Amino acid sequence: MKFLDLAKVHIRSGSGGGGAISFRREKYIEFGGPDGGDGGRGGDVVVEVVDGLNTLIDFRYQQHFFAKNGQQGMGKQRTGADGDDIVLRVPVGTEILDEDEETVIADLTEVGQRLVLARGGNGGWGNLHFKSSTNQAPRRANPGQPGVERTVWLRLKLIADAGLLGLPNAGKSTFLAATSNARPKIADYPFTTLHPNLGVVGVDGAEFVMADIPGLIAGAHEGRGIGDRFLGHVERCSVLLHLVDATAEDPAADYRTIIDELEAYGGVLAEKPRITALNKIDALDEEERAAAKKSLEAVADGPLWLMSGVSGEGLTEVLRAVRAEISDDKLRRSDANDKDDTWQP
Repeated sequence: MKFLDLAKVHIRSGSGGGGAISFRREKYIEFGGPDGGDGGRGGDVVVEVVDGLNTLIDFRYQQHFFAKNGQQGMGKQRTGADGDDIVLRVPVGTEILDEDEETVIADLTEVGQRLVLARGGNGGWGNLHFKSSTNQAPRRANPGQPGVERTVWLRLKLIADAGLLGLPNAGKSTFLAATSNARPKIADYPFTTLHPNLGVVGVDGAEFVMADIPGLIAGAHEGRGIGDRFLGHVERCSVLLHLVDATAEDPAADYRTIIDELEAYGGVLAEKPRITALNKIDALDEEERAAAKKSLEAVADGPLWLMSGVSGEGLTEVLRAVRAEISDDKLRRSDANDKDDTWQP
C-alpha cells in the first residue's frame, strides 16, 4: 500500500426534497383539504476516524463525494425519504483543513471520532402546513434547501510517541529496524526513505511508537531535497531522537543543519525535548570516537549518547533516555509483562 499524507477532496451534501401540493380526493368527501407531505432531508457528508488505516491513499482515486438528495413529498401526507449520508473514513491523526490549506477545521486524534463536514438541506414543507382558517386550500409548498458544496484538504500526521531526525544516511532506518519489528528499506545512498515509517519499540518492559521520516538537508524549508513536508509527522511526538553520523566529515555542522531546519519550520518542533545520539560508532576506533564526540559536544544541547544501530552498542541506553521523556500514560506494557504466571484450569 502506498503512503499518502495529503489529499484534496470535493464534497457536497444532499439537497432537501421539495414539499408536495396535493389535496385529499376520496369518494363521498367533498372538501378533503390539503394533504401534501414534506420533502425528505438531504444526506450529510461525515468524516469518521477508523482503526486499521495509516494512509490517505483511498482519496487519490476518488476525490468527489456527494451525499444523496432527499425525496420529494407526496400526497396523503407522506413525507419523502431522507437522503443517505456519505462517510469519509480516515486514519487516526488526520487534520481537516479548509480550502486555503491553512485553516484547521478539526484535528481527529481518536478512533470513533465523527465530524459533519457538510450538513444536508432540510426538506420543504408541503401545502398541509399552510392551511389556515382563511386559506382552506393553499396551493403553496416550499422547495427543499440546497446542499452545501465545499472543498477541503485531508492532512495526515502520524500518531507517534518519539520521532527520528537526521540527515540522509544518518542511520535512522537502521535504528528503527534494530529496535522494532519495522522493516524499512535500508541502502547506502541518500533518501532511501521516501515516506514515514512507524515501529513499536520496547525497553525495560515498556513500549512506545517511534516514527522515522525521510532525511532533511540544508534548505529543506525552501523545498530542497524532499523538503520539510514530512516534519508534520513528528509534531505530535513527545520527544525527538536526533541521530548524527559519526563517520561524517563534520558532525557538528550536520547537527546544526538539522537544528536550523527545525527552527525555520517553526511551530513547536524546535522546542520539543531532544535526545542527541552519535551513530555509527562501530566504524570508528577509540581515538576517532573521542574526536567526534568532542566536536559534537561543543554545539549540542544536553547530554550526548554514543550508539551503533548495526552492532547494537549503546542502543539500550538511548532507548531508556527516549523513554524517560515520554509520559507514563502514553507508554504501553509489553506482552511479556502482561502474562499472568498463575496457572488456572
